[in-house]
Amino acid sequence: MNHTPSAAAPERTQDGVHYSPGASARFTKRSAAAVLVCWLLVVFDGYDLIVYGTVQSSLITDTGWGLTKATAGTVGSMAFLGMMIGAIFAGRMSDSWGRRRTIIACAALFSLFTILCAFSPNAFVFGGLRLLAGIGLGGLVPSANALVAELVPAKWRSTIATLMMSGVPIGGSIAAVAGIPLIPAFGWPVMFLVAAVALLVVVPLGIRFLPETLPEPRPGAKNANQTGGFKSLLRAPYLGMSLLFAVSTLVTLFAWYGLGTWLPNLMQLAGYNLGSALTFALALNLGAVVGSVATAWAGTRFGPIPTSIAAAAVAAVALAVLVAGPPVGLVYLMLVLAGVGTHGTQCLIIAAVASHYPAHLRGTALGWALGVGRIGAVAAPQVGGLLLAAGLGVNSNFLAFAGAAAVAAILLGIIGTKLKTAKIKTAKTQSKNTTSVGASNV
Repeated sequence: MNHTPSAAAPERTQDGVHYSPGASARFTKRSAAAVLVCWLLVVFDGYDLIVYGTVQSSLITDTGWGLTKATAGTVGSMAFLGMMIGAIFAGRMSDSWGRRRTIIACAALFSLFTILCAFSPNAFVFGGLRLLAGIGLGGLVPSANALVAELVPAKWRSTIATLMMSGVPIGGSIAAVAGIPLIPAFGWPVMFLVAAVALLVVVPLGIRFLPETLPEPRPGAKNANQTGGFKSLLRAPYLGMSLLFAVSTLVTLFAWYGLGTWLPNLMQLAGYNLGSALTFALALNLGAVVGSVATAWAGTRFGPIPTSIAAAAVAAVALAVLVAGPPVGLVYLMLVLAGVGTHGTQCLIIAAVASHYPAHLRGTALGWALGVGRIGAVAAPQVGGLLLAAGLGVNSNFLAFAGAAAVAAILLGIIGTKLKTAKIKTAKTQSKNTTSVGASNV
């Protein structure tokens, strides 16, 4: 396969593999095209997040599969389980096998098995196909973010990483809007046939425009495969931060994916019809779009970690307000704020991870954080279903998701403290070294 070298960053070739020395000082048109393709792939991640929530009621009532709320939650978790597997292994694969090949392979895998979901004869086959589609989908985001981080100037990395993730709520909004007319007219399977667009349009665009980049091998490494990996990530000096980033992602995705999966059904249980319930999901996703833009600016202005702490706190408060049963107008506002907070927090965590780790660990670090984080995405549909099955009501779900957002704010506060302490220690060490060099020259 022929790989087009990045126009954004000069590369050298070793044993047929292109290596990029780091983020480019320039952002060319070809780089912009590659970033746009990656963003389109992230849109499908967002579409897939919401699509199950839009068809969940239909699967329970119209298929004859014998699904209950609890088993529907289990089926919903299958895609997220696949995403966890895909994120962990694809992140490492992109650091060794190449970003471009990993992204294209994951996109093709996701598209094929999502299309097949439309033809599922029973819940078991449907869940299995969602698992396989999830493996491909889970590998897209860490691989795409690692590639984009190497195509843009370092000073823009945090901003572009955050804006990239705006594709998630935009994709979710498309799913919510499309579901309102399409499900009543054509039934639930049509929602999964949309993945054909990714297979027939976006994958070919990826083959055409995505460059291949790999981090420069470190001095003394025999080959590129020895430059990173989980062993490097999960030991000093990265172990503590790697664990904190992973658990922060886990609780954030618990809140975000829990809302994405259960919100339409929760609002129907609260007495709204399907159309109204889907407009609430639309409000959540539109809030997340606003959050992507707002947190991109705020993250650049104040730093990704301080901004993420504020975003997580906003989400926790907004979800807690929903428990009080406010008027409809306030419900919409709180869901918008919940979208801003939950998705904005996740965008900022990704931006912080992409900036914190060196190039040879970036894909692995993103895959690790998102892979472990998907445990929260897997657990959220299950927990939501179990809470409802136990008769604890709609508010129990909102309280669970609000609590997860609050925990995220606390963990991110710890990360911020550790980063600040490390920065102070580094500054003192540099000051001592400068003093020692000055004394030796006297």
